[in-house]
Amino acid sequence: MGFIHDIKKIIPKLPTQKQTIFFSATVAPDIKKLADSLLHKPVTVEVTPISTAAELVDQSVYFVDKNHKRTLLKHLIKENNIQQALVFTRTKHGADKVVKELNKSGISAEAIHGNKSQNARERALSGFKNHAIRILVATDIASRGIDVDKLGHVINFELPEVAETYVHRIGRTGRAGSEGVAFSFCDADEMQYFKGITKLMKRDIRKVEHPFNN
Repeated sequence: MGFIHDIKKIIPKLPTQKQTIFFSATVAPDIKKLADSLLHKPVTVEVTPISTAAELVDQSVYFVDKNHKRTLLKHLIKENNIQQALVFTRTKHGADKVVKELNKSGISAEAIHGNKSQNARERALSGFKNHAIRILVATDIASRGIDVDKLGHVINFELPEVAETYVHRIGRTGRAGSEGVAFSFCDADEMQYFKGITKLMKRDIRKVEHPFNN
């Protein structure tokens, strides 16, 4: 995720005898491989298995052409009267395009990603938490640490390449006994990601028909 070069610079400067503790909300295969290369006989402590998604999250998938995703997003927000949702994209550019489209349609939205300054990210998150902003569009790295009480909806505008990331995303809703909803959009190029998610979850995700079907 971009930090490997920093790690390689820091490790040689540390004492040979040391204690290392590694924390992560999710551990993708590449991160597990990295940790194994740095740690000596580590003890692993897990709160819940990586494939365990919140039981109270209603998950559904919309198979849709890539060019129709933004139209479908606006339709779902209005059709379901969604007042607050965290929308995930894979890229910073994609997040900005979604925000521009939503604001153009009268749906207040802000993006949070690595190209935004710390102050801009904090303002966007604050506005989202106090409901001044209706939709927060985030990339996975920038979304680390986002914790919003009683967040009702998570929308995967683009599916993540790593299945474990999906679990992390939908876990932002359905917390503390509250019910949550997770919508996922899947185009033809993302089918391999979707299959990986269902394999990890060991369950089917409900398919929903919509006016913008392929």
